[in-house]
Amino acid sequence: MWNIFKRRKLISDKDFTFQIESYRWLLRNLGVESFYKDTELVLPTKDFFPELFSASEDAVELTFKYVKKYAGMEGWPCELKAQEPDPDRKVAPTVLIQGGDENPLGTFSAERPDKVLITYNPAIASDPIQLISTFAHEFAHYLTGSFKEAPPGGWENWEFATDVAAVFMGFGIFMANSAFIFKQFSDVDSHGWSASQSGYLSEAEFSVSLAIFIKLKEINPKEIYSYLDTNIKSYVKKSLKELKDSHKYLELRKFE
Repeated sequence: MWNIFKRRKLISDKDFTFQIESYRWLLRNLGVESFYKDTELVLPTKDFFPELFSASEDAVELTFKYVKKYAGMEGWPCELKAQEPDPDRKVAPTVLIQGGDENPLGTFSAERPDKVLITYNPAIASDPIQLISTFAHEFAHYLTGSFKEAPPGGWENWEFATDVAAVFMGFGIFMANSAFIFKQFSDVDSHGWSASQSGYLSEAEFSVSLAIFIKLKEINPKEIYSYLDTNIKSYVKKSLKELKDSHKYLELRKFE
């Protein structure tokens, strides 16, 4: 009988299975020992990012180097380049162009193994959380692009698996917190609100992926709740409870 009081799961069973299989894919291709012994959860603190962030090129370059280090990819050749600025959508006071073309937050391209390029949108240079998550996603592209094995469901799912990979690499807090950005803007002659999505997974999906990471790495979630946005904190708590009830994540422990 249908139970109207049964709680709805945070994500569908199909999407949860994709998360588990993506973790399994990553463990197979990157190594179990590396994940359990070397990978750490990167926090938005001075211990990980000691310098103050600004929109300067030097600060962006330094952030890029930190992300590359925590991704375990310091020896991987890669060039960083800023994209052309987005077009100005304001054509007159209080008049904004809706739906104007904007550059992606970041891109990854590889002409050959020793010529790899990551670009970033200069509009996010002053937002360290979004900047770090963008770099993490592009490094995850770089890393998983070296796999001979396709991600779960085939290479058409690569972008989604890449987001899971960024969480797997330790950047789950940044990925989840920047999944949906809603903020106010204003200047002398206009004001309003802007909304944007970073990454291909939803806030809920990133939260589930982060919860899997927390469980596998045996991290006390209470130690990181203060770093999570309100929605993400709620989603992660629910995800951890669902994982506890299902124990399905324990399948990944078989690799140990």
